[in-house]
Parts: sequence; C-alpha cells; structure tokens
Amino acid sequence: QVQLVESGGGLVQTGGSLRLSCAASGRTFTNYAMGWFRQAPGKEREFVAAINWSGGSTNYADSVKGRFTISRDNAKNTVYLQMNSLKPEDTAVYYCAADNFRYRATTTMGEYDYWGQGTRVTVSS
Repeated sequence: QVQLVESGGGLVQTGGSLRLSCAASGRTFTNYAMGWFRQAPGKEREFVAAINWSGGSTNYADSVKGRFTISRDNAKNTVYLQMNSLKPEDTAVYYCAADNFRYRATTTMGEYDYWGQGTRVTVSS
C-alpha cells in the first residue's frame, strides 16, 4: 500500500499561482502513475492531470490545459501540480492519486488505487 500526503493549498487571488505537492511513501514510487483530481463544493470529483511513471506521458483536463503543469521527482517520491493563472472556478479540494498501472496517464478516476486526503485551494475574485 502507498500513502499519499498533499500539501501546498491555500488562498490566492485570481491570476495567481500555487504549487501543490504530493509526497508518497510505503512502496516504490516508480511503480505508480500519478494523478490529480479536484472536487468543488457541491460538485463531483473531476480529473485535473495525470502523469505516467517516468514523466514521459501526461494528460490534462481541457479546463486546465496551458495553465497547470504536472511533474514528478522520482528521487523525492513526489508529484507536483504547478497551477498558474488561477481562476475562481479552480476553487476546490485537490486530491492526488496513485495508479498501479504505471505506464498510462489515465483520466479515469476509478482506475486509481490510492488516494490522499486532499488540500484545499481557494481562488478569490
């Protein structure tokens, strides 16, 4: 089993930036592809970004393309989500997740096996 702990959330103004981190422990980090999802108040959890084990394959939701960047540092067992040009509609709890099938960067929530507890991002207008 892998444990995931997110950090880096907070309050930011429209147009600002934040970098989220997700630290993994418990198993070999490179065994997993990683993803970020988010859940806004009153809405379902949705896909944000994903990255395969090597970082060679990534996927993004259309709503964040060109603004968010997912990356990973396998030496530090950490995946990042750099968020630029933030908008009020980006306000949500952000979750990282690990997928046992490391070669893909899937957008499908049900294909992720482990989840963190989330970190809250609030973008003020």
